[in-house]
Amino acid sequence: MFSDPQKNIEQFSLAPGSHVADLGSGAGFYTMAAARAVGKLGRVYAIDALKEMLQKIKNEAQRSGLPNIEALWGDIEKLGGTRLADASVDSALVCNTLFQLERKNDFPLEVKRILKPGGRVLVVDWKESFGGLGPQPEHVFSEEDARSLFEKAGFDFERGIKAGEHHYGLIFRR
Repeated sequence: MFSDPQKNIEQFSLAPGSHVADLGSGAGFYTMAAARAVGKLGRVYAIDALKEMLQKIKNEAQRSGLPNIEALWGDIEKLGGTRLADASVDSALVCNTLFQLERKNDFPLEVKRILKPGGRVLVVDWKESFGGLGPQPEHVFSEEDARSLFEKAGFDFERGIKAGEHHYGLIFRR
């Protein structure tokens, strides 16, 4: 994986009791780390378009004793597609997701819609393609492009994090 979800979530400093949306949750590595960080009073919404990944997350959450995870099928690229209420989450995770999006310009608008005012976003993605691991070279979405995408949507860049040798990490605030 080249990136450690636990270390990246620690750098993001999720508050206990927070509500978090993991957008494009995939296999749920960041979902699990976030669920541990927010604790029993927190909630993590794992949102993905692949139902089999969501089932995997549900199974792992049960095995790991993490009842604070809710797996939701949704379209993160469409306004209203996450099916979460406006201003309903404190933070959002966008990890190894940007390179896969087809409608990149629409995506931050949905993130902004579901975040509470002052809410934060952690973006972690691949710096480049690594011979079969990660995205194909033509799909890599650069750190500069990610920053521009979120800033154009009205987010403020807060800081970068050390996300691993082959990844970048950015934190934005709504």
